[in-house]
Amino acid sequence: MTERGTAISTVRAARIAGPGREFLVDDEPVDIHIADGRIVDIAPTGALRAGGTVIDVEGAWALPGLWDNHVHTVQWALASERAPLGHARSAAEAARAMRDVEPLADGRRVGTGFRDALWPDRPTQEVLDAETGAVPTYLINADVHSVWLNSAALAREGFRSADGILRETEAFEISRRLNAVEAEHGDRAMERAGRQAAARGVTGLVDFDMAWGAEAWPRRVRNGFASHRVEFAVYPFDLDRAIEAGLRTGDVREDVDVPERGRGLVHVGSLKMITDGSLGTRTAACSHPYPGDPDNFGMLTVPSEQLVSLLTRATGAGLAVAVHAIGDRAITNALDAFTTTGAVGSIEHVQLVRHADLARFARLGVIASLQPQHAVDDRDLVERHWAEQTAIGYPLASLHAAGAELRFGSDAPVAALDPWHAISAAVSRTDDDRAPWHPEERLGVEQAINASVRTALRPGEPADIVVCGADPLTASGDTLRRMPISATLLAGNVTHFG
Repeated sequence: MTERGTAISTVRAARIAGPGREFLVDDEPVDIHIADGRIVDIAPTGALRAGGTVIDVEGAWALPGLWDNHVHTVQWALASERAPLGHARSAAEAARAMRDVEPLADGRRVGTGFRDALWPDRPTQEVLDAETGAVPTYLINADVHSVWLNSAALAREGFRSADGILRETEAFEISRRLNAVEAEHGDRAMERAGRQAAARGVTGLVDFDMAWGAEAWPRRVRNGFASHRVEFAVYPFDLDRAIEAGLRTGDVREDVDVPERGRGLVHVGSLKMITDGSLGTRTAACSHPYPGDPDNFGMLTVPSEQLVSLLTRATGAGLAVAVHAIGDRAITNALDAFTTTGAVGSIEHVQLVRHADLARFARLGVIASLQPQHAVDDRDLVERHWAEQTAIGYPLASLHAAGAELRFGSDAPVAALDPWHAISAAVSRTDDDRAPWHPEERLGVEQAINASVRTALRPGEPADIVVCGADPLTASGDTLRRMPISATLLAGNVTHFG
């Protein structure tokens, strides 16, 4: 068995199924030759002599390494240590589920992934206190825009809430505190999670953790992390620090030389701003009110003037921007700020888009960073809470047809960190036995793959390669979702095999 970390010189007898395939004259197997972390040649199998370590994939299908373009890394890595609540169908059931959860070493019970938007009852402090008593107990919403705390947790954190629910800025602060584990603990969790991601073909991710990645990621690489490439974001509360440190988007941020693991794994990403809420908490900023609440149009958490100021500062400092905007009103506001400032970057989530705004993405060069799995996870929420909206919900095909650049992610741990889930959801618009949801917004599989990769399989490109056990171009949505991965290479080094 080929060990993790082995440097591969040739991937023998691979069929290229993603970007790079267009340069081949047929679909016959080829050998992919690698040196110094890059693809140096692609030739018919056996045409060129192979030296060094060879893996024979026997006609399996190869793609460029996959990226997840939206991850909250520490929260994702720590999710396995927290009680899962996605199964809870009511506030009472979620509270009962927390009753017998073993407290963590810091004395707190933590659950994650509840979805209350369709519950028949409302979360209250009294309901949670009755089940959890004096042990500080925290329940994190699946979208992280709200947290439900018992009285003991509120007292411990110094917050007040009539119903035990903290939303938006206060919820993010609680999440930051829960994620602020000791560096060694967090790094071990990240190492485990990174290996799991590599097993699904992941060779890169964009980290939107609310922490100082400029310190954390070089430390992890120094200590041996080598599962994937990382672009880490900074938040407005760290913007002065980032400018003072000279961070510029795209710069390599490593303080050690580790050529055997692929130099340049860590890069500076974008300035991340959260400008509205979420669908699940009914705080995404929309043009029409939420049903049954005529005064609730969601919320713009960053006023237009402040957003323009932040984009201007970021652009002047050499930072791209990533603007969280879910509702159509927030997306228009974000596009207006891009227009005013000339900033470059992405809008994150892009879940409800006015028809008139579709073409603005391409015209402004703004990347639409989407999570296709959310479309199938949220379809029932959309039918209830956005039924009166006139904008387009989760528009994949519409954005693509308008010329926008699409990038896919998971928003992990909101959804599983698995690019194949995103690809499948984009292609099929369903993940159960129900008919596709708004099938007119489906993408072709090649379009979905293109939104999940950053490179191509051709000479000169990084040797970030994933080998699949089925042909992605002919696979069904279910096969795509469960795609078997036989090998993942990062800069020519094995990160997963088997």
